[in-house]
Amino acid sequence: MRLSIIIAVYNERKLLPSVLEKIYNLNLKIGKEVIVIDDCSTDGTWEWIKENLVHRKDIKIGHHDRNWGKTRAIRTGLDMATGNIVVIQDADLEYDPAELSSLLEPILEGKAKVVYGSRNLLKHKSYSLLYYLGNAFLTQLTNILYKTKITDLETCYKMFKRELMKDIKLCSSGFGFEPEFTVKVLKRGHKIYEVPIRYSARDRKEGKKLTWLDGIRTMWILVKYRFYEQV
Repeated sequence: MRLSIIIAVYNERKLLPSVLEKIYNLNLKIGKEVIVIDDCSTDGTWEWIKENLVHRKDIKIGHHDRNWGKTRAIRTGLDMATGNIVVIQDADLEYDPAELSSLLEPILEGKAKVVYGSRNLLKHKSYSLLYYLGNAFLTQLTNILYKTKITDLETCYKMFKRELMKDIKLCSSGFGFEPEFTVKVLKRGHKIYEVPIRYSARDRKEGKKLTWLDGIRTMWILVKYRFYEQV
């Protein structure tokens, strides 16, 4: 059994090496494969990847010739994944890879096929009050529309059995993965199991990329798949 760790990268030259080092040092109960997808970075990230990672046999590399967005990068990573279980890892240090063991446990114990790492089950400092309230609103909207009880829709840490993707086709490009994957999992009758994770927020100067427009797009995806489109 093996865990595929998909890292969607866009302009993370400073932090990507640290994230990868943490992942390499992980002591998991199962094997792991690391998949790095560069989404047409312009800050030297791709050049660093070519110089330091392309020759390695323990890592898979993908590259986009234009900036398509996080979800498209995840889709590319999923096409390359061979692990029984998949998790999404951001290329910064907001999410500590040390938490992956906690997410993995419910799946290995047969309690769940989908596990989210929830920032809201532990106290944490958010990027801003507006960001916190936006996530709270979108999470509650998800619970109302899809009759579920999750606490953190927009968390990056989503781990799932790869076999689920046989019936799920992702259509988003930008940050739409969070609502689209959630909706399509729920509409197939899968329960989302949550575990608490630590979270270290960063701000715009440090590279935060989400904006209020992404919140509007998320809301539209939630409404669209509830009322207008089949999945």
